[in-house]
Amino acid sequence: MNETKMWTGRLVLPDQIVDEGVLLTEGSKIIYAGSRAACPFSATNAEQVDGWIWPGLIDTHIHGIGGSDVMDGTPEALAVISQSLAKYGVTGFLATTMTAEVNRLVEVVENAVRKAREPQEALSGARLLGIHLEGPWINPELKGAQNGEFVVNPTREQVERIYHAAQGLLRTVTIAPELPGAAEAIRFLKGQGVTVSAGHTNAKFAEVEEAIKEGVAHFTHCFNAMRGLHHREPGVVGAAMVHDELSTELIADGIHVHPAVMKILYKVKQEKRIALISDAMRATGMANGEYDLGGQMIQVRDGMATLPDGTLAGSVLTLNRAVANLVTLSGVPLPDAVRMASLTPAEIIGVSARKGQLKTGYDADVTIVSNQFEVLQTFVEGKLVYQK
Repeated sequence: MNETKMWTGRLVLPDQIVDEGVLLTEGSKIIYAGSRAACPFSATNAEQVDGWIWPGLIDTHIHGIGGSDVMDGTPEALAVISQSLAKYGVTGFLATTMTAEVNRLVEVVENAVRKAREPQEALSGARLLGIHLEGPWINPELKGAQNGEFVVNPTREQVERIYHAAQGLLRTVTIAPELPGAAEAIRFLKGQGVTVSAGHTNAKFAEVEEAIKEGVAHFTHCFNAMRGLHHREPGVVGAAMVHDELSTELIADGIHVHPAVMKILYKVKQEKRIALISDAMRATGMANGEYDLGGQMIQVRDGMATLPDGTLAGSVLTLNRAVANLVTLSGVPLPDAVRMASLTPAEIIGVSARKGQLKTGYDADVTIVSNQFEVLQTFVEGKLVYQK
């Protein structure tokens, strides 16, 4: 018999907050999400939430957390990442790679496929929804904290090899569209239903325009590791802003992007085209110190991760704090900020028919959050995977 759960409180839906809301789940699905007045079920015995009831968050760009990294290439590392993400309200994620030798990337991708195919009964944290390949097909001038030793131009053979290794789970590929061979790679990936994202790129506006025609539909961590906006050369940022139909990532930690610029991007792109990401690395949730990132030593101090030369190296951001930062630092309405961390990323990676919002028939991915944006409980497909 499927277990039922019911909560009353402030439901955060994609376009509104229902102050006197009811959420009812049965087994792995949502049975009702809406106002108490319209609820066809008795809510007498429902659990009262003093805070908010959010949909589970989805992080489409996450390298590591809790001391583990996707590039460790082990099932144990992915299990730690899955369990650690649940502490911050994340119920689904893309295992995100870093630039490495192609044989190594194939091994890491195959490890992620095995983890993603685990039965529901083995679930102990956030669900691995697919793979985000970030590197090696990036511009060495804007590699950021990626290891330049393994940066290469894409070839059809490499692209097909990694795509087939992912067995249908390759959701996003970050690529610098100005590279030789990039146009063919973009066309192939788009044809396979993969979201192609321009990132770590020094492309000029005209080059991005051509790449969009080939299939680029997304931008990796907007403003970071890309040619910026200039009034005579709009660059990659200009292309991201001018194309209303295209989506973009945002690292909303107030470090990678100034809060005022976060607000500008929100005004231009709106909540349906911005996916909040953590871009988190293994030091997330850990103490200050030195950590490995893609074979390079990273220093973490006071919420900032950098290479020894000061280059930003991923982040130690969590997605619930990204939502909080947008609301408190940039004045974004809470429903919009939550949508950017749930339904919008679900739409970008093609799982929005069952994940990303509190709606009848959807997976029971639920996050209970305090008034201070602290995660109290996380449920994945109806199963409690974290409780403070």
